[in-house]
Amino acid sequence: MLRTAHWDDWSLDDLLAAKGETRVSLVVPARNEAATVGDVVTRVRSALVDTVALLDEVVVIDSDSTDATYDVATDAGAVVHRSSEIRPDLGSVGGKGEAMWKSLFVTTGDVLVFMDADLLDWDTHFVPGLLGPLLSAPDVALVKGFYERPLLAGEGGPLDGGRVTELVARPVLALEYPELAGLVQPLAGEWAVRRSLFETLWVPTGYAVELAALIDTLAARGSEAIAQVDLGRRAHAHQGLLDLGAMATQILAAVARRRGGVEAPTSSTEGDQIVELRQYRSEEGVIVPIERVVHVGERPPAVTV
Repeated sequence: MLRTAHWDDWSLDDLLAAKGETRVSLVVPARNEAATVGDVVTRVRSALVDTVALLDEVVVIDSDSTDATYDVATDAGAVVHRSSEIRPDLGSVGGKGEAMWKSLFVTTGDVLVFMDADLLDWDTHFVPGLLGPLLSAPDVALVKGFYERPLLAGEGGPLDGGRVTELVARPVLALEYPELAGLVQPLAGEWAVRRSLFETLWVPTGYAVELAALIDTLAARGSEAIAQVDLGRRAHAHQGLLDLGAMATQILAAVARRRGGVEAPTSSTEGDQIVELRQYRSEEGVIVPIERVVHVGERPPAVTV
């Protein structure tokens, strides 16, 4: 049974005392999130850096944005790095997982807390909630957040927003990793991990980073190293159906690699493997194919490069 807690099981005073000399970095991977990333950074800095010193740094990793994400995040008080400019000797691959992997080279935290940049309905308690199990239990190495995640405000059920979770991730876990079946939101973008673990893992460059981290943590340290925390409610912009198909492809590729069905990259810069995904849509009553290139490569453990 996975350890499960609620975000308010720890007070800020308790967490500050447990933190001691532990350094904590908040990492926000972002791509074209100028509309929301400033609010995320401003509120977190105000509540958890300026008011209480729970966070030691707030770092935004800008993943090839074409809007003002970099400037907005900088003005809000974050330390901002362009993913492509971090360790240029290793090359650059677009994607969420790539940004998170690159963060290991520019952050100083013993613990990394990840938050998505496109949050619309959230609060700063997400961060201390995720830190609770890590700061209070030395054997916990990875913490996942979970929450109500409605598809649209006032529509559908409280979990209907997790379409890839219900159609892909949860069936995969039930069939192949039943020890992780108790996770409410296995693909949650809000999670925390000890650097000493994350830097030893292979990291998918795209959307599969969260599920891969769970599977690899289970293999390396067992289910007792994983905890989850109820964070309440979360809302963000949702992807179109065809984009979800690409995300599902990345997840299935990562799972296939972990069962030995897909060849792993052979060098530190060979992270950009692709799959050609054919999808279909209707254009003026005619069904036409769409060829999509899906990046399914992985980066090696950061400690090796």
